[in-house]
Amino acid sequence: MGSSPIVAPDGESGGGGGGSGGVGGGGSCCHVSMKCWCRWRCHHRLQRCLLSSGFVFSVACLALFGSLATLYARFAFAPGVRTTTGLSSFGRHDDNEGSWSVGVFFGDSPFSLKPIEAENVWNDESAAWPVANPVMTCASVSEAGFPSNFVADPFLYVQGDAFYLFYETKNSITMQGDIGVVKSTDGGATWQQLGIALDEEWHLSYPYVFEDLGQIYMMPESSKKGELRLYQAVKFPLQWRLKKVIMKKPLVDSFIIKYNNIYWLFGSDHSGFGTKKNGQLEIWYSSSILGPWKPHRKNPIYNTDKSFGARNGGRPFFYDGHLYRIGQDCGETYGRQVRVFRVEVLTKYEYKEVEVPLGLAEPTKGWNAWNGARYHQLDVQKLSNGKWIAVMDGDRVPSGNSVRRFILGCTSVAVAFLLVALLGLLLGAVKCIIPLNWCTNNSGKRSDAFLSWERSYLFSSKVRRFCSRLNRAGSYLRGRIRPNSCAGRLVLAIIFVVGVVAMCTGVKFIYGGSGAEEAYPLKGHYSEFTLLTMTYEARLWNLKLYVKHYSRCSSVREIVVVWNKGTPPRVSDFDSTVPIRIRIEEENSLNNRFKEDSLIKTRAVLELDDDIMMTCDDLERGFKLWRQHPDRIVGFYPRLSHGSQLKYRGEHFARRHKGYNMILTGAAFIDSKTAFQRYWSEEARQGREVVDKYFNCEDVLMNFLYANASSSRRVDYVRPTWTIDTSKLSGAAISRNTQVHFQKRTDCLMKFSKMYGSLAAHKWKFNDRKDGWDV
Repeated sequence: MGSSPIVAPDGESGGGGGGSGGVGGGGSCCHVSMKCWCRWRCHHRLQRCLLSSGFVFSVACLALFGSLATLYARFAFAPGVRTTTGLSSFGRHDDNEGSWSVGVFFGDSPFSLKPIEAENVWNDESAAWPVANPVMTCASVSEAGFPSNFVADPFLYVQGDAFYLFYETKNSITMQGDIGVVKSTDGGATWQQLGIALDEEWHLSYPYVFEDLGQIYMMPESSKKGELRLYQAVKFPLQWRLKKVIMKKPLVDSFIIKYNNIYWLFGSDHSGFGTKKNGQLEIWYSSSILGPWKPHRKNPIYNTDKSFGARNGGRPFFYDGHLYRIGQDCGETYGRQVRVFRVEVLTKYEYKEVEVPLGLAEPTKGWNAWNGARYHQLDVQKLSNGKWIAVMDGDRVPSGNSVRRFILGCTSVAVAFLLVALLGLLLGAVKCIIPLNWCTNNSGKRSDAFLSWERSYLFSSKVRRFCSRLNRAGSYLRGRIRPNSCAGRLVLAIIFVVGVVAMCTGVKFIYGGSGAEEAYPLKGHYSEFTLLTMTYEARLWNLKLYVKHYSRCSSVREIVVVWNKGTPPRVSDFDSTVPIRIRIEEENSLNNRFKEDSLIKTRAVLELDDDIMMTCDDLERGFKLWRQHPDRIVGFYPRLSHGSQLKYRGEHFARRHKGYNMILTGAAFIDSKTAFQRYWSEEARQGREVVDKYFNCEDVLMNFLYANASSSRRVDYVRPTWTIDTSKLSGAAISRNTQVHFQKRTDCLMKFSKMYGSLAAHKWKFNDRKDGWDV
């Protein structure tokens, strides 16, 4: 892309050869008397180029595209800095191998496993009511002082009531895998970082920990070393010594198990000629874990498609007298899922296994789920109480996602650049694409090296001929499209819009992350909340859209629909990834929104009107803030009750006065126990009667009840990235007359102020928190 060729003064061509003193094409400035002339000519060319219409037009267009892309990022990306990992540069970085984390599961058998959140385990210290997967991430490892990009390959070692979990952690500094270990003494709900158990000069992973004859061993993958090494615990769990190099082969994901009084070693060797990566499995046997190891007669057992599950994916286990092997399916992407095989025959001469269903529910929230894209390692063990526990890793994005995003982003930006050039050609601002003086010419002196490269005049002339034809494309396109016509202007507008979209897409891919709207941990723990909305039959369209969108949010556990009027829908009418419960009310009252509900299993409830659409990330940010302050109303719509003449006003009034003292509970997190009990107390009876009288103001009443309970701060605001009022699309708005709606609320303010005291004494500023979410 460029402007027309620059013509040198005194008739000299910028690209062709001149006389003996010329500098064009292959001319040289070797003569001392010509140095000043060369410098002047180069400076003159640069100045002409910078002032050319093509250059100015291109810079202006790209600046405009960039400004629009920045504006798009301002509204499309979450405000403030995402602190999902809560790390500085010392911690996690975007890794092309993924963002693996570890979850805990429980069940009555290895084939009925459910995530830890189904156990409804609460932890007050981390405000996890209940604790939810994942229980360990690179954030928790990094915050303990061990910088990590991801954690994967978990293996459990159970010692009484203590659970030790060994895992691979990719060091953010050395970018190689080490073996870390954490400990849990509360049944797997919380894990204490103990440190790095094993760190070698090469990459380590798959820390298969097991016990034999009273000794604890670890056999991690050391394929980068080209060996399979066995370590013995010296001082469990942090001190280990090399016991023996079992095999001089680069085996991956290997395990040893004793079956029918013989030790069996399963592993994959991808180094052999013709071996199909992630589709190969070999077996060896021995009378001792120290060897010697003899190959199975059928080796390789598998050398097949990578989706088959040949590569090991965790610890084998016994159940109902059968041995089961866990393999990993690497078909769609590396580590897509685990598969379970029941071993039918295992002898020195034969091996046969059949696949059986694991029974583990597939993630349904897509990339918003911590294991939504893949899970490739499972360790399941039976506890002394007869219950089964399992640890599994998972990732929300496929392998190679960061590189893929970068390539797509750069491609989109390149398309935007090309469209700018096309616009310039059509408008006549860009005269040519490649100036001919950029092309080599055969006149003038050539160095020997350049002559050997150019070889002949034919090559140079072909390049110049091609460039000349390419430069004539602008005239041809202008003649065909006719930019001054109506159709031509439409084409120009389309090109401009596509260019802006391409630039915005590039920014999204490069700077917008994976697109997953993740949950935010607090003190290393994730949790869940119940989403509650109140509606009636005229707003069913809104409700279906609402359920489909919010059920995909990471921390939503259940959606409760308070049905106030009309024939209720069936649960099967909704497209939801979480359970839906329709609570049918006998009386059409706004007070039903805060009715006590013993079936709600989470402490946090998000009261969210069915006509409000916002991003899942907004909900997750609000949820994290509420977990930090569960005694407050944390929401997205601030209001200010101000002055002696009480009058209900919108958000603009609060922003003009730089503060707020109310949060509308049509979009707010509250405590399901405290808030509901407070609302249905005898103290609030008169207020509830006002709500029924006006059929309005239930959210205003809740703010007064919170403020009356304590003199400390009781509300917090989170600014949403964007919101859409879907009632305006369906024509089912409850409060269509804004003036009447505001007058009713003004009356409520005056009545509630007399009952419970004024809110005017309280006021909290915007942009008053360090997280930057209240701007």
